[in-house]
Amino acid sequence: MVTTSATYAPAARTIKRPNPVAVGTIVWLGSEVMFFAGLFAIYFTLRSTSPDLWADRTDMLNVVYAGVNTAILVASSFTCQMGVFAAEDLQPYHIPRGQVNAAGRRRLFGWGMVEWFWLTFILGAIFVSGQVWEYAQLVTEGLPITADSYASAFYLTTGFHALHVTGGLIAFVLVIGRAYAVKNFGHKEATSSIVVSYYWHFVDVVWVALFFVIYFLK
Repeated sequence: MVTTSATYAPAARTIKRPNPVAVGTIVWLGSEVMFFAGLFAIYFTLRSTSPDLWADRTDMLNVVYAGVNTAILVASSFTCQMGVFAAEDLQPYHIPRGQVNAAGRRRLFGWGMVEWFWLTFILGAIFVSGQVWEYAQLVTEGLPITADSYASAFYLTTGFHALHVTGGLIAFVLVIGRAYAVKNFGHKEATSSIVVSYYWHFVDVVWVALFFVIYFLK
């Protein structure tokens, strides 16, 4: 009796490595955390040396107005994530050019990534415009950046954050433009939308912390 043994080919192993773009973005955001930590340190150091000045100057802040502006920015974080969900729905199907804004029609309101990202852009632009208006009001009330240490700390911390938000708005425009420019919306385009969302959520969280420290810890 002859016994034959079947030869089986070993199953191919699939190694899932983290996306280098996403990892690089997270590492870079880690350095941004250190940057804003330095700004917070400056703010608290100046506050500890001039408590009376802080008590007087914080009364000039319009907490209700800043709260509404904060709510707008927080809302933009949700619309941004809806855009990411739509992009994740879209990219496996390789929707042709011209139909990119049909991404994720199963999602809320039937919107795709482009629509959600445009809405996020609008909300972010409203937030930055609101900050500029607040700066103008404070300057007319006699609080320019050169007024005292409080003014310097206030404009420095909130101003650098506004610059980061502006950078995020530019990133949204680039991602939306790329979505329209490519023939097929694929993995690279979806990854771009995801890493931009990482950055946007980061600036939102930083602002919530700034809002609490500047407008409530008087």
